[in-house]
Amino acid sequence: MEKTVQIEFCTINFYEDYIVTIMNEGVHVDRYHNETLINMAEEYYNGKPFVYITHRINSYSVNPNIYKTTSKMRSLAGFAVVSEDFKAIKNAQIEKLFLNKPFGIFSNLEDAISWKDEVIKLDITD
Repeated sequence: MEKTVQIEFCTINFYEDYIVTIMNEGVHVDRYHNETLINMAEEYYNGKPFVYITHRINSYSVNPNIYKTTSKMRSLAGFAVVSEDFKAIKNAQIEKLFLNKPFGIFSNLEDAISWKDEVIKLDITD
């Protein structure tokens, strides 16, 4: 189960139990973007637990208030940020305060995917 979708503000890679998104350069992620991503994830996973991984290759900003809505997703088991950029990591540390789900910050995608496996196991056993 793997699918790649290109939409106007990002590329989304759907896998069996996780998503990897790459936002376009300069995007400001707000309620519209968040609702679009939530709707796509809910349709694809249909209640199955998954982890959202944002691979922050490009520079973009996030309105942290969107995480209040994101936290309500029942099938979202966790959220991970992948970046080597100091500023992006600092921003993610602030964003983490707004999400009521497991939130990991990683410097590479492989570590985020390993963490995802742990989070999914915990979500299934809860």
